[in-house]
This record gives sequence, C-alpha cells and structure tokens, in this order.
Amino acid sequence: MSLSERNFARRIDLTSLQLFVAVCELGSIGRAAEREFIAASAVSKRLAELESVLGTALLYRHSRGVDLTPAGQSLLHHARSVLFGLEKMQGELSEYTDGVRGHVRVHASISAVVQFLPEDLGAFVGRHEHVKIDLEEHLSSEVMRAVQEGAADLGICNTAGGTGGLQTQPYREDELVLVATQGHPLLQQTAPIAFADALDFDHVGLHANSSIYRAMQQAATVAGRTVRLRIQVAGLDAMARMIDNGLGVGVMPRRAFELMARATGRLAAAPLSDSWARRRIELVARDFSTLPVTARLLVEHLRPAA
Repeated sequence: MSLSERNFARRIDLTSLQLFVAVCELGSIGRAAEREFIAASAVSKRLAELESVLGTALLYRHSRGVDLTPAGQSLLHHARSVLFGLEKMQGELSEYTDGVRGHVRVHASISAVVQFLPEDLGAFVGRHEHVKIDLEEHLSSEVMRAVQEGAADLGICNTAGGTGGLQTQPYREDELVLVATQGHPLLQQTAPIAFADALDFDHVGLHANSSIYRAMQQAATVAGRTVRLRIQVAGLDAMARMIDNGLGVGVMPRRAFELMARATGRLAAAPLSDSWARRRIELVARDFSTLPVTARLLVEHLRPAA
C-alpha cells in the first residue's frame, strides 16, 4: 500500500460511513439523525467532512431530502461492503467469547410472523439468552429489498415473485384457505373451493402489495373476473374481525385462521383447490456462508422446522 493509500484509509471515518449509509437508506439527513440518535447538524458536518476527504460531492441536497450523485452511488456500494465485512468479523470473533452474543436483524412477512415465528424465535432465545433479535414485519417484496440493501441480515418470506439473486433456504410451507362466517353458502360443499367461485361475493383483502392480494388478483384475471374488494386491511387480525362482522369473505393462511378463529368462534374455513394456495416460506440472505455467527445459529435453528 502506498503512502497516499494509507493516508486515505486513515482519513475515512467508519462512523461517517455508517451515517452516510443511513442517509442514503432513508433519503433524509433528519430521518437518519433520528434513527442514529444524533443531531442533524452533526450528521451534516460528518457528511461534509467525508466529501472533503474524497474531494467530490456525494449528495444532491434539496427541500425534500437528498439524492445520490454518481460518486455517492459508488461510495454507497463500497461502504455497505466495508460495513458488512466488519459485521462478519465481529460475528466470527464473537465465537471466542463466553457464550454467543450479538444481535440479528430479521425482516419477515406477516404470514411468517403470525403463524410460526413467535414459537420458533422464543425457543431460540431460550437457548441463546444473550442474542438479541430485531424483528420487523414487512411485505415479502420489502423483506427481500431490505436483505439486498443490507438493512436486514435475514429475511423470512414468500419468494414466489423471484429472489433478485438472493440465496434461499427452506423454512416452512403454508396453505391458504377461504374464510367466512359459519353457514356461508361457499362453505356448504365438502370439496375444496375454487377461488373463482368466491368472486361472486364481497372480499376483505390485505394490502395491495401483499403476496396474497397479488395472487388473488392474478387468479381473478385468469378467470376473466375482478375481485369485489369491499375493504382492505393491514393485518390478518383485522381481516378476521371484518369477516366476523359480515363485511365479506377473505383468504388467509390456515394456521393464522386457526389462531384468529379462537377469539370469536363464529368463523369457518375451507381449503382452496387452486395451486397458488400452497406456498413456501423461505429464509433469504445475501450469502448464508458469510452471515455473522449469531445469524448462522438462527438459520440452523429455523431450518429443521422445514
């Protein structure tokens, strides 16, 4: 390494790189400052110093926030690689401490969070009490984007829409069922129901970008029909309450229905005959082999559940 390269490495501050990545992810100096618990003026000062060291502008600043310059886009790629390497180093070194410590950032779909993760994560924490798990619930597409961008170590979601080059491992399988109030005409038959037969009735649906909603819309398009969407809700518990109060029928994972149905006793469900009603929920990572040791332990714990 030449003298100029050594001087450059010494002048790059890791905290400034972390703040730069936070600003890029949130698109705002103010929001990054709130997330990192630091004054916005201090973030601006560090970014200005970083630009001075590099000798080029990294951000276009405007009233709505910031956008990346071409140089900023290049730095973001390298900064994430550097920070990811540091996380990997910390994870490997933690193997030499007394007990495993650290934290794992997990983003998961609503289906995984409601159906499986409470018990699975509870069992994991019971074995590794010094490991902290930061769990956030997001749509499957957002889960994969967070893993791709480094905002999450591990994703748990449905990958039917593609993985974008991410690695996957099996976690669970779930089945979608049609949910209605007891005595509903659709539930009188004993055979599985074709989703197309439910299109004559009002529906309670999830967010428009959810994997379940997209599957319903695609199935309706194939049938040359539309979904009579009466109301959209953000979660499965709200969907169950709306259905329970007669606002329509809905599609949700079977195990989620079983958990929700206990609260009312008035809901019933029937299996769907459509192939898309059987889904795989998978573990998603940029590279499982380079995950920190705490994240690898969690993957090993979750995989047998598949």
